[in-house]
Formats: sequence, structure tokens, C-alpha cells
Amino acid sequence: MEFDTIAAISTPMGEGAIGIVRLSGNEAIAIADKIYRGKKGKRLKDVASHTIHYGKIIDPETNETAEEVMVSVMKAPKTFTKEDVVEINCHGGLVSVNRVLQLVLKEGARLAEPGEFTKRAFLNGRIDLSQAEAVIDLIRAKTDKAMNVALGQMEGRLSKKIRKLRQELIETLAHIEVNIDYPEYDDVEEMTHKVLIEKARYVREEIKRILQTSQQGKILREGLSTAIIGRPNVGKSSLLNSLVQENKAIVTDIPGTTRDVIEEYVNVRGVPLRLLDTAGIRETEDIVERIGVERSRKVLEEADLILLVLNNAEELTPEDERLFEAVEGMDTIVIVNKTDLPQKIDMDKVKKLAKDRRVITTSLLNDEGIDELEEAISSLFFAGSLEGGDLTYVSNSRHIALLHQALQAVEDAIAAVETGVPVDIVQIDLTRSWELLGEIIGDSVHESLINQLFSQFCLGK
Repeated sequence: MEFDTIAAISTPMGEGAIGIVRLSGNEAIAIADKIYRGKKGKRLKDVASHTIHYGKIIDPETNETAEEVMVSVMKAPKTFTKEDVVEINCHGGLVSVNRVLQLVLKEGARLAEPGEFTKRAFLNGRIDLSQAEAVIDLIRAKTDKAMNVALGQMEGRLSKKIRKLRQELIETLAHIEVNIDYPEYDDVEEMTHKVLIEKARYVREEIKRILQTSQQGKILREGLSTAIIGRPNVGKSSLLNSLVQENKAIVTDIPGTTRDVIEEYVNVRGVPLRLLDTAGIRETEDIVERIGVERSRKVLEEADLILLVLNNAEELTPEDERLFEAVEGMDTIVIVNKTDLPQKIDMDKVKKLAKDRRVITTSLLNDEGIDELEEAISSLFFAGSLEGGDLTYVSNSRHIALLHQALQAVEDAIAAVETGVPVDIVQIDLTRSWELLGEIIGDSVHESLINQLFSQFCLGK
């Protein structure tokens, strides 16, 4: 497959040590050669692949020096896109990289679309679709563990499992074809039913095993949506600041200071938390605070984890009790804050209201209890299961949905065989499962979906 030559800035915009303009395509080296001047007249077309060269970028129209650069040359097919790739390393600044990019575009390259370099790697067979999607997961990873999951997927750990399952299914479908082509042989039909059940059950169990990691994998990829709730002035914003270790939220003794939902990401023992500090939930006549309270209630409904904060120095109120009712059935950790003040809260009543939920005591003013809280969050969702380095975590919502559909198709096939449905009907369900698994790695996927997936990437990737 042959494409035109594309170019884009591949480093973040702004001041920095280095800014990189990347080109990919059959004309990448020729276009770079038009504006590059090396020592002793060296041309990039004559250099060895995977080498880097000092020189200057010249504006061909004025013959003036535009930049002093180091240029990397990587020739097809041993590149990320399997095309000729040139990376021009400039000084990191807004003007310098933009000037070089404009010269490259003027000499015949086209500005790349978001994710087009990775898209070409996929279309040229360098990586499959699940590996391509792992690239954006790697970029967006917020913890070491999330990064390790993305790296595992980039290396093809999930792809290998999916390809193996598809191979099992295609072999089973071949047995069914034999049965259909030679129906006069009874032993063939009997053998086909036996093989079909064995293979289908194996595929079913393998898909289930992969899906077992989906909750943890999705949390690592997207973050655990965590709502901090409680009455005004119990220490919600202080808790946010303690976890983030920055003064992101305003902390005062005045109830109702937080008027809106404050969002912040934090790494808790390898688990990314999307912390949402909500306005104190209470009845209020203040119209602005009332809007904040309504937003807090909406956040509460969508959260994966609730941190319910109480005040150790005050007795439980009807509002506190209503909060316990509001989080019924949700994953919740109860935090009794301000233990540095004389205790007025009835802890026996708190534990009764909490039922089987974990209750943590803290003094955020003195930084006490945070370690215990972090341990409680980690154990609630992972219980040590993250430490298995051989696990293949499936974290992408698209992959999880396709795996569930493929599992259902296999289960339908098993049920059909067990009830004596003709094998040519069973074949439909197994073929459906095979196609759904193929959508994960891109072997059977619509062009519109490919375009949509890669549009989420940044420019230059």
C-alpha cells in the first residue's frame, strides 16, 4: 500500500530542549534533502539507514539558514510506519519547529492528520489495531501500572491470545464444513459434534479468563471515578489536597466554600483516581451553592467509589444519615476526619450505618490516616491481584464489549449443539464469534471505525 508523504510536529508545543518534525512516506528523504545542508555537501539520500546527522535547514527561496538541526534517517521497511521516516530535531521553541514544518510542507509534504503515523503503521501491517490503540493508552497512562498494561498490549500480549482463539474457531469451522460436505458419513458427524463442543468450551473459558481482568484494566486505563462527599466543612477539600499533595481546593472554616465539582487525578499505590471534590450536600438558600449541590448529586450517581467524610468533632446529623442512605449499594469508604479535636461523634452508630464498609479515622490537619486510606482504596478494587506480571489486562471499553459479544456467540453455539441443532446453524454463531474477535485486532473492522479511533490521537503520533 502506497501513501503520500506526511509531516507533523511530534513534540509538545512550547519551550523545551528539542522539538521534532517527523516525516513519513516514499518522498520523506527527498523532501528533507531539499532543505537540508550537511557538512561537505552530504545528502540524506546517500546516508545509511538509522543514522543521525548534523546540519542546517535552509530556505531554498532565500538560501538563508532557518535552523541548526540533527536529522535522523530511517529507511523502509524497518520503521514504525514501514515507510521512509525522517525526524528533524530542532531547538525546542514555537518559532523554530513551525518554521521547519512550513518549509517541509512547502516542498511537497502534507500535514498529517491526528494519529496518522500510527494509522499507517496499522494499515501497513506493522501493528494490529489493539496494539495501535495501546499507543494512546501509553501516552495517557497516569501510573506505572497503567503504563505497564499499555506496554504489554503494545507488545502484542492481547493480540496473541485473540489470534490463538480465532485459530481454534477456524479449525472448528473447518470440521463443520467437512460435516456439511460429506453428510453420508455418520462417524464424521459424531466426531464433528465432539470436536465442536470441546473447542467451543475451551474458547468460552479463555474469553472468560481474559474478561476477569477487565474491571481492573479499565480502572487502570480510565481512572477510578472517586467522589468525595459529606456535609459542608467536614474536610472534603482538605482530603483532596492531602491525596493530591497540592493546595488545589480552597480550605476555610466557612461552610459552603466549595461551590462546584473540582476534578483532579492522583496516583494511589499504582491506581489512578479521578478525584471529584463535591460541594457539601445540604439544603441551602444560596442559589449558586444550590447549583453546586445538584451537580454533586449527579457526580454521586456516576462515581465508582465514594469517600464519605464525617466530622469527628460533631454529632451525627440527619444530613449525615441521609448520605449513608444515598450511597446504599455503592463501593464506599467512610472517613471520620478531625480526630485532632475532641470526639463528639458516636463511632458505634457510624459503624452501624456503615455496615460492612471500611471506616477510616483521619486528622488531615496532622496528615494522619492517609496511608490507611490509600491501602483501603487499593485493596477494595484490586486485593493484590495486580501483582501478577503474567496477566493480560484488557482495559479498552471497545475490546471489553467485543469480548462479551464473542462470549455470548460461543455460548449460543454450545447451547445449540447440546439441544441438537444442525451444525450448519451452529456454524453461524461460531463465525460471528470469530468475526467479533477479529474486530479487536482489526482483521475485520469497518473503515469508519478505524478513522474514528485514530482521530482521538494527537498530531504527530
